[in-house]
Amino acid sequence: MTIIRHCDIDSLIEAEPARRIVMLYDEAIAAIRIAGMAAASGDIEGRCNAVTAAMEIVGFLYVTLDTEQGGEVAANLGSIYAHIMAQLPRVNVYNDIETAERMVNMLEPLRDSWNELAGMTGLVSMSTAELRAAV
Repeated sequence: MTIIRHCDIDSLIEAEPARRIVMLYDEAIAAIRIAGMAAASGDIEGRCNAVTAAMEIVGFLYVTLDTEQGGEVAANLGSIYAHIMAQLPRVNVYNDIETAERMVNMLEPLRDSWNELAGMTGLVSMSTAELRAAV
């Protein structure tokens, strides 16, 4: 299964840290959206693959948090990531499209904040509206 869909691995590896986080959020959001669409259409395999991809990406974001440097912000992000990882299995177990939508709604403001931070360093990224159109 290919997790990274909208960016190539080389771009992800070479990106500045804030931009890399935006790219990972983009991938997680896209995967959760795909899981919701697959759930709506009855595509069990697609739903499971997309949920797995989202779980791996959010899990990566979680385990790479720097709580020493990030302090309370990192701790709060950790709580959000843990909540998302606890909720995503509902999409598979209950074919729960609403949970997928709620998880996207939790990630989008975080993604937009990181995108703004990346923009402050002179980097350009897609807006959430552009990302929605791409999925």
